Amino acid sequence: MQYPETRPRRLRRNETLRRMVRETKLSVDDLIYPLFAAAGKGIRTEVSSMPGVFQLSVENLAKEAREVAELGIPAVLLFGLPAKKDPLGKDAYSDRGIIQTAVRAIKDAVPGLMVVTDVCFCEYTDHGHCGILKGTEVDNDATLEILAKSAVSHAKAGADIVAPSDMMDGRVGAIRKALDHGGFSQVPIMSYAAKYAGGFYGPFRDAAGSAPGFGDRRSYQMDPPNAREALREVALDVAEGADIVMVKPALAYLDVIYRVRQAFDLPVAAYNVSGEYAMVKAAAKLGWIDGDRVAMEILVSIKRAGADLIITYAAKEAARALAG
Repeated sequence: MQYPETRPRRLRRNETLRRMVRETKLSVDDLIYPLFAAAGKGIRTEVSSMPGVFQLSVENLAKEAREVAELGIPAVLLFGLPAKKDPLGKDAYSDRGIIQTAVRAIKDAVPGLMVVTDVCFCEYTDHGHCGILKGTEVDNDATLEILAKSAVSHAKAGADIVAPSDMMDGRVGAIRKALDHGGFSQVPIMSYAAKYAGGFYGPFRDAAGSAPGFGDRRSYQMDPPNAREALREVALDVAEGADIVMVKPALAYLDVIYRVRQAFDLPVAAYNVSGEYAMVKAAAKLGWIDGDRVAMEILVSIKRAGADLIITYAAKEAARALAG
């Protein structure tokens, strides 16, 4: 049947009809809010390239976590800013490290909030790379041991989920084995399975102080033109024991999210990264776009592509919008 009998506009006539036939529905349950835990006291420093996002000392972090929980957001993703960096990033696996301290504080303040910890070394090493250096290269196999050690220390502090983001080969298997051996078989792994060496991470590196001291991360993160390789990376992580697989970034990689969703039954997470957030904020500030509307449209597009979980700096704003 064709026009004039068929008229798709009939179902778009008003908001109630549109709501009834809407195919993709974003929920606050889909959201994970990233937080930056800074060593020290009395710290609440806004990241200049990410308006509304702050580096927070632990006591302020606990307050922020309460607000996140009150908005109905089920989980936070923690990144650490240590007091001191060194070649091995020892703070990342110290029981008194910034992440471990922050996890304990959040779980004390808001026990029901899921705490996901980023497992990597770029925020903790003085060279800014994601593992142990051998010359100017990251030594993959030597890094696995400290990644596993770091993940176990997070679990010991109370982390609900650990999320390795380093892109070392074999890291998920090494972490799973260490968690199980340490008595943490119930702690899931959310792997950054397809993490691309893209250009959207600049504001995050401002927030986390994690820019590499030399070179870049293209020898271990994925090449942006590759999609089939993403499926291979995801398959390897699943085989090693990943419980949730992630695509990062999200907006420029919606095709990859879709492919992963079609190929795997595990929950799929997508990271709406700092550059995506900052672009919307900057354009809105200049009056070029309706920032709130565009931010929600981006989140819906990520969900429509197939993501079950969305890590986003816009989570609090989205939660308020969804609550009406």
